[in-house]
Amino acid sequence: MKRYKIKKAVSKKAKKVKGLLKTPKRSATDSKSYVEMIFQDGEKTVDSNTLITKAQNRVLNSVKNGVEYPPFVDKSEEFLRNHVNSRVHIFVMYVDLVGSTNMSLSLPEEKVVTVISSFAQEMAYTVTQFGGYMLKFVGDAVLAYFNAENDLIYPADNIVNCAKSMLRVLTDGINPILTISGYPPLAAKIGIDHGQNIIVRYGSDKRKSHVDILGPSMNMAAKIQNMAKPNQLLIGGDVYTKLHPETQKSFTKKKFSKTKWKYHHRVTGELYPIYAYDIDEISAESD
Repeated sequence: MKRYKIKKAVSKKAKKVKGLLKTPKRSATDSKSYVEMIFQDGEKTVDSNTLITKAQNRVLNSVKNGVEYPPFVDKSEEFLRNHVNSRVHIFVMYVDLVGSTNMSLSLPEEKVVTVISSFAQEMAYTVTQFGGYMLKFVGDAVLAYFNAENDLIYPADNIVNCAKSMLRVLTDGINPILTISGYPPLAAKIGIDHGQNIIVRYGSDKRKSHVDILGPSMNMAAKIQNMAKPNQLLIGGDVYTKLHPETQKSFTKKKFSKTKWKYHHRVTGELYPIYAYDIDEISAESD
């Protein structure tokens, strides 16, 4: 029943954007400059409706005109290299595309590439608009992190709002364009955790050697994401306790059997709690 509701909602939203397909086809050169213009405009946009509109334009240009996204650039590399061999407090986000294996078996290669690239780039773009950093793309997954030691009063709210916007961009922005273009709608699972992590550099070259993040919250974010349902955001207890009380109200505590979830808090030793934010809440907010 829930899947039917989601499909019906996507179909309804798709009708609202059919007019976008009637835009005159641009040349490859014009289309490329257009994508770069709206993808790298240098301004932060945290309004969900604006994020959705911009995402629709970029995805439409990709699926209709075959224009690839420009190279993704953010300041993650600079942040990591400035903190090599040190511990940093960060929020870690793990975003995974649902059903990509079946998609790769049922769609032509060029469509698979278009779908996964559009998904990953749009998720990454949304991360940067909320001040986050992209760590890496891993197949159909996106790994991002947010500095927890910034000047924001509620940094946990910032990454949670980012994740909510990512789901809205996906369901209200990307999916309607894909649906009316003959592509299957997408779904994602998001997991977020918080903690101390170590920045590691693999090699002696301070500018070129690979840098990465190691730590328990990196592993926990992936495990939390694995427990999520399609188009659901799950956060660890250490994230939930740092949220503003009003933001906490949008989450519900999840209950899993001991065989499904057996991970304990690294300090208290108690079973680590998980809290959920579902697509139903997102739909209600966007209506």
